[in-house]
Amino acid sequence: MKQIPLSLLFASVLGIAACNNGGNTTESAASKATPQAAGSSPSASNGQRDFTIAATGGTYQDAIRTLYFKPFSEKTHKPILDEVFDGGYGVIQAKVQGGNPNWDVVQIESEDLARACTDGLLEKLDWDKLGGKDKFIDGAASDCGVGAIVWSTAIAYDGDKLKTAPQSWADFWDTKKFPGKRSLRKSAKYSLEFALLADGVKKEELYKVLGTPEGVDRAFKKLDELKPSIVWWEAGAQPLQFLASGEVVMASAYNGRIAGLNRTEGKNFKVVWPQSIYAIDSWAILKDAANKDAGMDFISFASLPENQAKLPEFVAYGLPNKDAASKVPEKYAAELPTTAANMTDSIPLDVDFWIDHSEELTERFNAWLAK
Repeated sequence: MKQIPLSLLFASVLGIAACNNGGNTTESAASKATPQAAGSSPSASNGQRDFTIAATGGTYQDAIRTLYFKPFSEKTHKPILDEVFDGGYGVIQAKVQGGNPNWDVVQIESEDLARACTDGLLEKLDWDKLGGKDKFIDGAASDCGVGAIVWSTAIAYDGDKLKTAPQSWADFWDTKKFPGKRSLRKSAKYSLEFALLADGVKKEELYKVLGTPEGVDRAFKKLDELKPSIVWWEAGAQPLQFLASGEVVMASAYNGRIAGLNRTEGKNFKVVWPQSIYAIDSWAILKDAANKDAGMDFISFASLPENQAKLPEFVAYGLPNKDAASKVPEKYAAELPTTAANMTDSIPLDVDFWIDHSEELTERFNAWLAK
């Protein structure tokens, strides 16, 4: 999805970066190793396995293999194996409850992080090593996890086709001012929030309103207004395909996807940052992991602002460490959800709300779709 700079491509040729981008719902078919591990097996001769990290794959994992895994391995003189993890609380639960988990550090989504921490499936982090929770943006610091990346879902449009820029979700809903179809992710999450924002709910009151029966009714009533004009998407590439073909004039989309196509294909897709909703993927350590001390050291290393600041050259994910933003080159900063100007009117996804209400709201949303 993203264009990989020549330096990273060269590293890939050397075997530093190779990745299974999808297909397996738990982990890659084979572990990838840093150069120090070349020729070694996943388990050392003394019976102890190598330090293992599971992240989300694709171009992003290629990047962090070069930016984080390789230099940390060289610093500690120990090999690192990395796996691909496509998400899911059940995977973490099975590995820990089965005893002797074969992963040490995992990159995990916010809702799974919260559940796994509550259920005792993750180690508590040493926040003294991380410099304190106040070093990170809201939502990126918890007992069991620290933010790895920040990504946003926002309004996207083609700047070459739509000369008047939408400014808000109210504009997204305004089919008279902006004629044409729109695209939204086929899920209760985000759709209900965006509907309430379009109906005038202030961002500070968003989840308070959505947490009431009247607020839920209000969100679905607002969705009723737009339903004939919605083209639903399920895979992250779809909304931008719809924009490129002209099938829709606006879409909700992931900011990283938008920046990726602009970089690699010369598109002029624009992001409307006000009222975007950002979410955080975090680093965590599996409970009773064999290399949990190395895991804490790695997380501390990967969380340093000078290390995080290198990531946007490769992928346009936001940086959870507050001090990292000022270190990002200006040409990349405008693409990031954590750049100060882009954060001003953005909204953090309320993880606890969706843990409590996901089942009931998803059931109602699916019934509403079927009408």
